[in-house]
Amino acid sequence: MTHIYTDTVSRILAARQASHTLPPEEAVQPLLLRQHFNVANEARHLQGAAWSDYLNRILDVNMPRSHRSNGFRGALDTYVMRELIYLDSRTDAFVQTRTNARISTDNMRDYCFHVAIDGIVETVTGALTPRKSEQFVPGILALDMHQKMRMVRPTYARVLAFFLPRAVVEASIPDAPSLHGRVLTYTSPLARLLLLHLRTLCNELPLLSDAAAEHAIRSCAHLILAAFSKQLELEQGTRAAARDVVRHQVQHFVKQHLRDPQLTPELIRINFQLSRPTLYRIFEPEGGLATYIRNCRLRAAATDLIDMPQLSVMTIAEDFSFGSPSDFTRAFRRAYGISPQDFRGLGMEELRR
Repeated sequence: MTHIYTDTVSRILAARQASHTLPPEEAVQPLLLRQHFNVANEARHLQGAAWSDYLNRILDVNMPRSHRSNGFRGALDTYVMRELIYLDSRTDAFVQTRTNARISTDNMRDYCFHVAIDGIVETVTGALTPRKSEQFVPGILALDMHQKMRMVRPTYARVLAFFLPRAVVEASIPDAPSLHGRVLTYTSPLARLLLLHLRTLCNELPLLSDAAAEHAIRSCAHLILAAFSKQLELEQGTRAAARDVVRHQVQHFVKQHLRDPQLTPELIRINFQLSRPTLYRIFEPEGGLATYIRNCRLRAAATDLIDMPQLSVMTIAEDFSFGSPSDFTRAFRRAYGISPQDFRGLGMEELRR
């Protein structure tokens, strides 16, 4: 269906593919491009359609039917710089999604940092384990545009968005794709400083010169990256500390049950209520939990070979749940480069060495 829009909107829609492109590097000016898009002057029944047509380069838009009769308020200020695009949008309620089909057909791979200034924004991200982010509490939502998302604005809302290239974000934040769907709240000193900058941006940006506007936008973008990076560092530190606690608990459990034939990674997983991948990651330096258990049993068996000469190799092998003396001998030889019998013959001094 072909819509008849005003000349202004028609011109912007026709050029929207190029409207976010700066001149070549050798061109000194302009350093910043500004564009204002507003559907207010369109026929009421076309306002929602005009907004959808503008966004459909990267998003699928779903408008309530009431917009055809009641009209739709939608205005968007765009500021384009090298390696950074900043948007300030004011809209009525609508839904926008980014699907796998859309991702597969466009070249949008930026990260978007989404700031709700007024109104409510609800976003669902994640395929296997959906994550719902609600921004009626102030905060900044991080989105990886190479992943699916569905964003609902149930009321009138004002939203700011910073689009940064993938390479820029991934150079600052390890495992940047894990940002998708995370919300940064204004609780840390750095985030509170960021909130002050965002308020200044909202109030003063239209009045600033190009150079001052670019500096203000870039300052906010850098603070956003720094705040998310700091948050991830703290979370990673917390997770590392938690892994260390679990690791020590599991090690103690293993040492207490070395002679128990039921001691297996599965028994430990059930007792500690951990997933198999988590258990493996904790003991990955040892080659996994099964390898760690076997090596602990071999070390304890080596001690028994010296300290308990009255016990046969067969008895020791059975004590530590090896299937047979030959299995024990093969495992012992791989670990120590010598058979259990020869190891026992070396005596205590060699064991200490």
